[in-house]
Amino acid sequence: MAHPASRPAPRTPAGLAAQDLTVRGMVTLGVVATGAITLLDLVDGHLGFLFSLGFVLVVVTLALAVDVRDLFPAGMVPPVLLLASLLLLAVLVPSAVSVDGVAADAGLVTRYIATVVHHGLTLVVGQGLALAVIVWRLLRAV
Repeated sequence: MAHPASRPAPRTPAGLAAQDLTVRGMVTLGVVATGAITLLDLVDGHLGFLFSLGFVLVVVTLALAVDVRDLFPAGMVPPVLLLASLLLLAVLVPSAVSVDGVAADAGLVTRYIATVVHHGLTLVVGQGLALAVIVWRLLRAV
């Protein structure tokens, strides 16, 4: 007979809930995944659709993977994650965040604000879907 600790977790909702991410794990996964997607999208030198699609998928996955008791931080992560990643890019790789209508010699603040506005729809879609997942999980947990 197998030792109880060597048995796999049951496939019941309670057993699967033991595999949910903590807040620290969620933030770590979000930063690593967003960084990887950003690096993949920077192969051509500019942020594009891959970054936007990847960001949306990351924030929805985070909302699905976090523990039900920690859903509030999952709703706060998308804007912080997007703003921080765009600021980091504006500082480290200014040419990657070029936006039509912004001068090539624009300063850091101008380039950052233009990039945030340019990726505003990405944030709205990602945040909206993450909040929809959170509401769905809260209603399902009741």
